[in-house]
Amino acid sequence: MSLILNIDTATEIAHVSIAKDGIVLQDAFNNDQKNHAGFLQPAIKKILQDAKILITEIDAIAVTEGPGSYTGIRIGMASAKGLCYALNKPLITINTLEAMANSAILELKQQPLSVRTLLCPMIDARRMEVFTAVYDILLTNILQPSAVILDISSFKSLLNEHFVNFFGSGSKKWKEECNHKNAFFTEINITAPALSSLSVNKFNQNLFTNVAYSEPLYIKEFYINT
Repeated sequence: MSLILNIDTATEIAHVSIAKDGIVLQDAFNNDQKNHAGFLQPAIKKILQDAKILITEIDAIAVTEGPGSYTGIRIGMASAKGLCYALNKPLITINTLEAMANSAILELKQQPLSVRTLLCPMIDARRMEVFTAVYDILLTNILQPSAVILDISSFKSLLNEHFVNFFGSGSKKWKEECNHKNAFFTEINITAPALSSLSVNKFNQNLFTNVAYSEPLYIKEFYINT
């Protein structure tokens, strides 16, 4: 049995959940990206209280490591690492784009997905740039997470051979540029069940991240004005 606290503050909508063997018991969401830091700790306390679980009873803490909002990633990672250190619990890190793709798989499972269908989560990285990756319907990584500057030829080879479902904050500007017949656009956000299923799989395989040396996955360098 596993009790895992899941944390995601990497994108516009933040959420925390407590899951038992991958099944979500309680969750909480925040739509105000500027208030992810203020949302996180009270939300963790509330879902644990509602689930009647002591924080010392959890077996691991999972967090989206990025890419995404630099500030949001740091909020989630710092909180997860602090709790792991204080409670002596293992840390699980989940790629944000993989969590988005898994959410799409669960959201679209009611529809007959062709084996030719690919999933392309996109996170807005300003101007015409996005953080993106491509997965198949079994969550196999086809294109590694990267920062891509979109232009008319982007994903052309994939679109010529596959149906590609684009989603996430970055897909909105791509939708204005892309008119390929095999391109589809969907409104999908990271869900608690999708993140929980990924974290329990890693827990069962003992795929933990070193608390002291784990770092956010920014993909691009970030800069601080001095």
